[in-house]
Amino acid sequence: MTENATFRRSDRAASLQLSEIVQISEAARGLRAQGLDVLTFGTGEPDFPTPDHVIEGAMNAAKRGETTYPPTQGTPAMRAAIAMDAVRFSGFSPDPAEIIVSTGAKQVLSNAFLATVNPGDEIIMPAPYWTSYADMIDFCEAVLVPVECSGNADFRLTPEQLEDAITDKTRWLMLNTPGNPSGAMYSEADLQSLADVLRKHPHVRIVADEIYQHITYEPFVSFRAAAPDLADRTLIVNGVSKSYAMTGWRLGWGIGPTNLIKAMVAVQGQSTSGASSISQAAAIAALEGPQNLLAERCDAFRERRDYVVDALNNVPGLSCAVPGGAFYVYPDCSGCIGKTTPKGDVITSDADLCAYILNEGLVALVPGRAFGLPGHFRLSYAYSMNDLKTGCARIAAALADLK
Repeated sequence: MTENATFRRSDRAASLQLSEIVQISEAARGLRAQGLDVLTFGTGEPDFPTPDHVIEGAMNAAKRGETTYPPTQGTPAMRAAIAMDAVRFSGFSPDPAEIIVSTGAKQVLSNAFLATVNPGDEIIMPAPYWTSYADMIDFCEAVLVPVECSGNADFRLTPEQLEDAITDKTRWLMLNTPGNPSGAMYSEADLQSLADVLRKHPHVRIVADEIYQHITYEPFVSFRAAAPDLADRTLIVNGVSKSYAMTGWRLGWGIGPTNLIKAMVAVQGQSTSGASSISQAAAIAALEGPQNLLAERCDAFRERRDYVVDALNNVPGLSCAVPGGAFYVYPDCSGCIGKTTPKGDVITSDADLCAYILNEGLVALVPGRAFGLPGHFRLSYAYSMNDLKTGCARIAAALADLK
């Protein structure tokens, strides 16, 4: 097709591109197309199926005729189920008016930033952080203020770092616990220490992404439960994607003060309107149905975590911390930087190392630079134990060939 006019991106979209996670997945797909047996550990998606009763809940809703436009804020039944779930698992009791249902947790975050952030406003982000956070902030023409949280601090933000990062332009503190990509978890004491700092700065709001709440190997504490007096400044983000293996259903929610939720509903109303009625019915079935699968699947992830951490720590040049939650490890690979490949190429960065492991070891990993803290890589262990064993062996063999 011939274009009749020159295409021009908007300024706000000029820097947006496919995430490095997607780019690596596509590179792995290209190698597979050549007949190579590539293992991809780059995506954060449970390998478990959506539970049968959840699928049945969706089918029954469709048969009942629940296929018309849903309320923009979410159906009353969905918001009631979310409120019940918060009481049961998170230790606080929100009013349904404090809840918005969106097309995935990612849209909740986008709604919040679009509804509250002006150009030049600052958002504090502990690094490493999930890649999409940075792009959302950039799209809103806000300023990302990354705060490096090293492995020596278990990848967690300290109160001193938070205090130093806050300015008059700070609009939000972005927390993710358990965290992607590090699996880091904030204890109740950690959250209360951060809350002590925030109480001194009433212009700063807190968004806590708790999407991995049920994939935890240490006690989980919601920020709103740890600091209930800050509820009028707190947005909790959650959903069914990770815990109930419902990534494709695209259903997430936010819990926050009603003035914020109303502003987010207004934004959502002019983009997607309400989340899929069928997905909401499925999510209700997930939240109201049997919950034993949460512990069963978490135990399976724990077994995989323990295997991967042990395997990688036995590889010279790698040092892998034990994550407290989620299904990622974020090993330090600085011991491999500066080494030379069998072809004579020097490994100068984590990106070089991941490219080498992909091409020579046929394992796709995501370099730490994508998450704002280079010198590491992310490996998702949301895969079968057989694939993890094969993949870790390939990584070890590839790194053993470095000089």
